[in-house]
Amino acid sequence: KPEPGKAIEVAPGVHWIRLPLPFQLNHINVWLVEDGEGWTVVDTGVASSACKDVWRQVLSEKNAKPTRVIVTHLHPDHVGLAGWFAKKFATPLHMSRTDYLLCRTLVMDTGQPAPEDGVLFYKAAGFHDAALEDYKKRFGGFGMGVHSLPQSFHRLVDGQEIKIGKLTWRVVVGRGHAPEHACLWCPEKKLMISGDQILPRISSNVSVFPTEPEANPLQDWLDSCAMLRNLIPDDTLILPAHNEPFYGVKTRMTQLIDDHEEGMAKLLDLCTSPKRAVDTFPALFRTKITSGNYGMATGESLAHLNCLIARGKIKRTRDADGVDWYQRA
Repeated sequence: KPEPGKAIEVAPGVHWIRLPLPFQLNHINVWLVEDGEGWTVVDTGVASSACKDVWRQVLSEKNAKPTRVIVTHLHPDHVGLAGWFAKKFATPLHMSRTDYLLCRTLVMDTGQPAPEDGVLFYKAAGFHDAALEDYKKRFGGFGMGVHSLPQSFHRLVDGQEIKIGKLTWRVVVGRGHAPEHACLWCPEKKLMISGDQILPRISSNVSVFPTEPEANPLQDWLDSCAMLRNLIPDDTLILPAHNEPFYGVKTRMTQLIDDHEEGMAKLLDLCTSPKRAVDTFPALFRTKITSGNYGMATGESLAHLNCLIARGKIKRTRDADGVDWYQRA
């Protein structure tokens, strides 16, 4: 793994940098790709002084001038410093339209009170009063990790080809973790910068949120995993956003699909009697659920439950207190 402030060349012209994150997941991998007279940055880290310090050190050591920023998706650890690069280096931002616009929307929540729809959504999921108060306090935190985005961007679309230096990269879009997650695949060099769409040891969060309570992101995720398993050759070096680069994408995609299907099978068994979303954690998570990950766990539980509803396996009823109960159909 790269030492702090250092870069490792993992393939000709492709350099791996690791940035610190102030979360339980304490790092993100970002990529610096040689691009003619300049360099293309792929993902940026959160808008923090620690991430900026690492970038300054790496760019100074390599005497590298960023000329373009490509962002795989909208989450702050990926897009957080895109605006900083744009302001400091006049780098254009490239990302998918859906993720750019949703990111702009979420940043606008900063400093705003939690909406009533959100409170009712989490009450329906089974939040107790203290958890609802915590949600209200945390609301709008997304924008705290994102530097002001550029007012314009260059759209990435599935199947698009991008020339970076001498290499041609194809945009491969996956869905579920983010609405329109853009991976970069270079078939010639058997490389893929996968963001959070393909991770070697952890599974990306797939959640339902108050903005779209009936969404079925888990089915989008499973479909994307199956697509990637069929599309990407097994001898491709996967460059993920977390953990280490690895080979064996087909096996990994099968593991991710199987894990979620197993989780839904456990949910069906658990919901022989009515359960709230917050009662289903034991079927899905091995780690302890605390106040720090309570909301994320709830969103992921709802994603599994919504997928089972769409498959006709589970039914949902709402009681007089506005709480939803899930039971095997």
